Amino acid sequence: MITTLDDPQTPFLALDPAIVAANVRRLRSRLAPLGVTLRQHVKTAKSLDVARLAGDGPITVSTLAEAEAFAAAGHRDIVYAVGIAPHKLDRVCALRDAGVDLVVLLDTPEQAAEAGRRGLPALIEVDCDGHRGGLRPDDPALVHVAAALRGAGGEVRGVLVHAGESYFAAGDNALRRAAEEERRAAVEAAGVLRAAGHPVKVVSVGSTPTAHFATDLTGVTEVRAGNFVFFDLVMAGIGVCTPADLAVTVVATVIGHRPDKGWILTDGGWMATSRDRGTARQRVDQGYGLVAAADGTLLPDLLMTDASQEHGILSMRPGSPHALPDLPVGVRVRILPNHACATAAQHDAYHVLADDGRTIDAVWPRIRGW
Repeated sequence: MITTLDDPQTPFLALDPAIVAANVRRLRSRLAPLGVTLRQHVKTAKSLDVARLAGDGPITVSTLAEAEAFAAAGHRDIVYAVGIAPHKLDRVCALRDAGVDLVVLLDTPEQAAEAGRRGLPALIEVDCDGHRGGLRPDDPALVHVAAALRGAGGEVRGVLVHAGESYFAAGDNALRRAAEEERRAAVEAAGVLRAAGHPVKVVSVGSTPTAHFATDLTGVTEVRAGNFVFFDLVMAGIGVCTPADLAVTVVATVIGHRPDKGWILTDGGWMATSRDRGTARQRVDQGYGLVAAADGTLLPDLLMTDASQEHGILSMRPGSPHALPDLPVGVRVRILPNHACATAAQHDAYHVLADDGRTIDAVWPRIRGW
């Protein structure tokens, strides 16, 4: 039976595979002349089917559930890019015993000793911008961690850097600077380790913004990126993409009106879109997301401005010259997400659109859990 966007119970997540394919082509074309491998980060889509659209190659995961699912599907080159907790090492070892080259991430001597006792390969996390974990390239602990890992029987596979602050670096020049700082920190850390006698095979950098704005990746072996398959309004807000490049939207139904408040109510609350308000810190605040008609056409200045658990509130952008559109009860709309990773995480599956943008070709499951 043919189904369309009018058929599934709302809210649900719609995916346009043609946009995913275009986003993948764009990044691969961008990286090809820079001589690095793309290691797709599957944390955004958490989907074997979406990963296939991105092509073959090594992957990055953010959970062991992802690693196990992708390993069962035949993937053998995997980086688990979250600092390793000792109690998870049994699952890591089980995957490695099954023939998967699963590499862990760490930045403390305690982690290094535990991983080393299991004979595991690890990347040492390097901090390039103070965003999260990792060691600065000039921190003496960098060499100590490497020594603890090798001394206990493990392998120093290399270094890993993530320029998380690039998500706040609006504009081409700022994004290029973030990409260069990420590269510089990774290469410097690799040099420090090599000077101390540690082999460094992998120099791994990556975020979706820096992957699209790096102009020189000398000394880098691979780039990790995940959000690029879908993009989102945060990425559009800093100039990495445009709203037309967003591959996932939440389909919701109009369920009521509050003309006294200038509201249209939908059945798509924060349980469908997430509470992410990543554009609130940007030059243009997109609320909980831009609103499009069912055919994907943006409705001028209409935003999802508020949300409760199962209710979305649509209203006009402050100062807009446009009138609130006439959207009767029962009409379906599509919400463009602020943060694709967070919005996708609210759903169990993707409803995959055909070329006509309306027929649903397939339903692709997502990987859940940790």
